Amino acid sequence: MTVDSTDAAYSDFEFERRFLVRDLPDPLRDAPALIVQSYFLSDGGYALRVRVQATGVEARVAGDSDARDVLELYRRQVDFAAVTVKGPSAGGTRYEAERQIDPLVGVELVRRGGAQVLKTRYAVWLGADGWSVDVFGGTNHPLVVAECERSGPVTDLQIPDFCVTELTDDRRFSNESLAVDPYRGWSASYAQELAAQGPRFRDDFGGNTTLTT
Repeated sequence: MTVDSTDAAYSDFEFERRFLVRDLPDPLRDAPALIVQSYFLSDGGYALRVRVQATGVEARVAGDSDARDVLELYRRQVDFAAVTVKGPSAGGTRYEAERQIDPLVGVELVRRGGAQVLKTRYAVWLGADGWSVDVFGGTNHPLVVAECERSGPVTDLQIPDFCVTELTDDRRFSNESLAVDPYRGWSASYAQELAAQGPRFRDDFGGNTTLTT
């Protein structure tokens, strides 16, 4: 079978926009998945990550949750694992090559090394798009981030009203940055920054509209 090299290369990019969330409505806490991931490289927007996921597991992660302890508790329910290589994000576009691996191998890699991130992800359909909402635990608690990902640039987006401000190209909120510089250490200074500057939503992706949830 012949693989079109152009299509293969295009598939190794992600297109997404990301937003800070303060209050996620409880009815939207649907289709949960526990995610624990280790970053073996995080430097200048480049990352090498191993992720494991337990679909259907709603782990109510909190500030005192430890990624390794939570992983040990749910390791038998892990049903997906992958190794991912990422490049820096620019305008909501990022190189991302993900290759699935055996879940048992993934659990051991995450458990044995790398800077870790713990979160529960909820998948919801809002307006015309599917959204992922990540509720972080451990040293990144109480951070909540919503993202909309498409197969092409995310334009003319209906932004849910629970989104506070856009984080699309703010590298501080990338998962690999949160692994090595957790939100807990700078959340107060960021709150002051947001209060002084106000919310920001990019207007170079077409017309944004607000979606009432």
